[in-house]
Amino acid sequence: MSVSAAKETGAPQSEAELCDVIRGGGPFVIEGGGTRRIGLAQGEALSTRALTGVSLYEPGALTLVVKAGTRLSEIAALLASENQRLAFEVPDMRDLLGRDGESTIGGVVAANASGPRRVALGACRDFCLGVRYVDGRGQVVKNGGRVMKNVTGLDLVKLMAGSHGTLGVITEVSLKVQPLPETVVTLKVPQCEALDAVGIMSDILGQPFDLTGTAWSGSTVFLRLEGIETALKYRIGRIRARLGRDVEELWGAALSDPIWQALRDVERFHDRAGDVWQLSVRPSDAVALVEAICPEDVIYDWGGNRLWLLTAEGTDVRAKMHRGHATLVRASDGTKARLGVFHPQSAAIERVSAGLRHKFDPEGKFNRGMMG
Repeated sequence: MSVSAAKETGAPQSEAELCDVIRGGGPFVIEGGGTRRIGLAQGEALSTRALTGVSLYEPGALTLVVKAGTRLSEIAALLASENQRLAFEVPDMRDLLGRDGESTIGGVVAANASGPRRVALGACRDFCLGVRYVDGRGQVVKNGGRVMKNVTGLDLVKLMAGSHGTLGVITEVSLKVQPLPETVVTLKVPQCEALDAVGIMSDILGQPFDLTGTAWSGSTVFLRLEGIETALKYRIGRIRARLGRDVEELWGAALSDPIWQALRDVERFHDRAGDVWQLSVRPSDAVALVEAICPEDVIYDWGGNRLWLLTAEGTDVRAKMHRGHATLVRASDGTKARLGVFHPQSAAIERVSAGLRHKFDPEGKFNRGMMG
């Protein structure tokens, strides 16, 4: 495909074409599958959806190298064929945001998209080993590798994860994958008020039970354990003794996975009017903050460290906050422009961010206005 044709389609067929398009144009709005962008940006569409394929997969080394436009569903199927998975449990935001399309791995990394398992294993960026991207000058940059190791210098892999396309266009990522557990069990603790729920989750997370999910939704606390069945039974016995109350056990992926998929994808808020906020707060602050905001609905994830709020349209959640961060995930463009999508940065952090953006993208070609 010629450079002019690549510009017309907005989807270069190769990394070289992408470089040519970037050198000859802009500003651009970067996207993968178009399923999870929440920020407001200005420019012509530039997609990585045509940059597809697996460059390397070594199941024995738990390593996957894949082009940015590769669909997440294809990656999941490939890993499942080897009894493996992505550890960071990517949220599917399409129904919440009213989007079509297919999520791509480049978009996932750019958003640092991470689900309930983050409370135990870490975020998407923690499983990124290496990255290739094109900067604002149209130059290919490579950083990292294909194994976990300590490195000196700036870790660009971690920097690109969560940059929302403001520093460069990701073309390829190297990831550490994870074996599927032998089995999974979800414990349900019913009839819990918010304060009781946070206490339960904080207490259990503070013990050596290796939970891979802790959430509170609809008056029920959900606790997830994964691993070898005999070990899980022992841990459940310890948890039951510690709680001293009724606990329901749901064994196996068929019963457990739908619960965590619903929590991961914020299904309670689908098809409901109102704005959706994601808050990162101290669990000890969560209950009082929610009471001050008085949302229409709330989900506590990560033991109360992440809150999903459904609020009336135009509600300024940040006005009630003294600590933590709030991201406006779903709202009208007018509300997003008025309140801002991402939490305001301190003056010092903003100076660092502006310096990085100028270094990576000196002409401001990528996702202008996306993050403030």
